Amino acid sequence: MKYLCQIWFDTEKSKLVPQEEWDVLTQECIASDDHWRDRGVLQAALALQAPDAAVTLRVRQGITTATDGPFAEIKEHLGGFVLIEAADMEKAKAVVSTFPILKYASVEIRPAYSIKDGR
Repeated sequence: MKYLCQIWFDTEKSKLVPQEEWDVLTQECIASDDHWRDRGVLQAALALQAPDAAVTLRVRQGITTATDGPFAEIKEHLGGFVLIEAADMEKAKAVVSTFPILKYASVEIRPAYSIKDGR
């Protein structure tokens, strides 16, 4: 089963972390990703640019509009995601509990499926 692990940061608190700490964390995350990728667990992992780099598209009454930045005003922002393969939620939680990013963020684990295959 695949699990999407969404990495959420408190926007204001993350701005207070010194760059040196982010640099160390980045190296820890790379090592962790490599560890799980080598074991066939990690399928994909990507960091996201800051929310102000986002564009939100909508189609309403046949008209497509684009809005710069994130649509929602929220305290936390999605900073990245990891897609893993695990036998069940307990195994997925065991994997995610080793992620170094948990020192600075929360990770939402959600079962994923192909809409082509259904649930």
